Amino acid sequence: MGTDEAAPSLFPQGKRPAKGAREEAMPLAARVRPRTLDEFVGQDHIVGPGTWLRAAIETDQLSSIILYGPAGTGKSTLAHIVAHYTKAKFEPYSAVTAGVADIRRVTQQARERMKATGQKTILFVDEIHRFNKAQQDAFLPFVEDGTITLIGSTTENPFFEINAPLVSRSRIFVFEPLTPAQVGAIVDRALADGERGLGKLDVELTPEARDHITDLSGGDARAALNALEAAAQLARPSDGKRVIRVQTVEDAAQRRLLRYDKGGDTHYDVISAYIKSLRGGDPDAALYWLARMLAAGEDPRFIARRLVIQAAEDVGNADPMALVLATAAAHAVEYVGLPEAQIPLAQATAYVATAPKSNASYLAISRANEDVRNRVVPLVPKHLRDANYPGAKQFGHGEGYKYPHDYPGHHVPQEYLPKGTKSRRYYEPTEQGFEKKIRARMEEWEKRSGEQ
Repeated sequence: MGTDEAAPSLFPQGKRPAKGAREEAMPLAARVRPRTLDEFVGQDHIVGPGTWLRAAIETDQLSSIILYGPAGTGKSTLAHIVAHYTKAKFEPYSAVTAGVADIRRVTQQARERMKATGQKTILFVDEIHRFNKAQQDAFLPFVEDGTITLIGSTTENPFFEINAPLVSRSRIFVFEPLTPAQVGAIVDRALADGERGLGKLDVELTPEARDHITDLSGGDARAALNALEAAAQLARPSDGKRVIRVQTVEDAAQRRLLRYDKGGDTHYDVISAYIKSLRGGDPDAALYWLARMLAAGEDPRFIARRLVIQAAEDVGNADPMALVLATAAAHAVEYVGLPEAQIPLAQATAYVATAPKSNASYLAISRANEDVRNRVVPLVPKHLRDANYPGAKQFGHGEGYKYPHDYPGHHVPQEYLPKGTKSRRYYEPTEQGFEKKIRARMEEWEKRSGEQ
């Protein structure tokens, strides 16, 4: 840091929480975690008044559930709230640290507890998607016979990452990112809470800084509270008060918090938005999604591959240079690397987005594939077979083939497919860009064929 001055303490002498060093050392987000449904903020569509889940928790009649949504939206918090309401034995586990042996032990204990006392067991598995499919199978018999009630939380789509039998035996609840107002309410509560929050520290958060924290969070309450805690620690006391301004928040956070998980839903959502912006002809939108992916640490080679595909799929021969430029950008990514590679990626992105569009090539290969799958695969006609080896002539290979360069316009009509192979025309050029010329050329060829 370049200085011997001690970093300011978030808990000055004489103002430490009374519950001991263990709770004091916990992050702010953990200390102020809601303990009741009335304290819970957000997800009204799931736990608001009159909802099934709220009633099931309050009456202690919960069945197995999977909580799915972004980080910091209350999944783990809600599971721990269940522990305050239920008479069942609540067993929390993290798939990051627990293994199959742990699960077998707790499920066996649950079975013995049920037989001995009749007490049910609620097993909460945080980040359940981190268990592989074989490990997830260990839950099935115990969920089926009611030995355990499973609460699983995941940031990944459960229909992709969790066993289908486990999904079918659970109710899935989708959590949404918190709104700025909801994040703001959580921040305000943490500031005012003198027991578990920052209430004893006399922290003043300016309105601009508050808005900045809610903006940085992206709907993630944990991120907001982490930013608040870091800013409170960074703010130097003045006249006994810690004033948090926008600059304090920026210095504490260092950078904008981007919601992006390279192996999860957001990864696919953002690349989908990028592709659709390219296809829709909006260069600014495409460049925004490109910048967001790069800022979040996405592999630029993945972006380049998608760009090459879109240049062929959505632009095609309406502007053949789109594929050339996209391929050159992909090569530039390998050749120069980041951060400079973002420039050719941006150039190719802008070009593909603004190029005339045609999906004729994509449709053509789709139609050809359909005929290959669904029609009888005939032999190659003899006049098209390879005649460049000894003995080919005695089999009649190449016999009757017309060499196009020997004819006017370097084109001659002849059969290039066996009869009955093709169900319809595959390639139908559009009127867009260069394809208009290709269409005119093909029409001229057809006209010549009809005259012969």
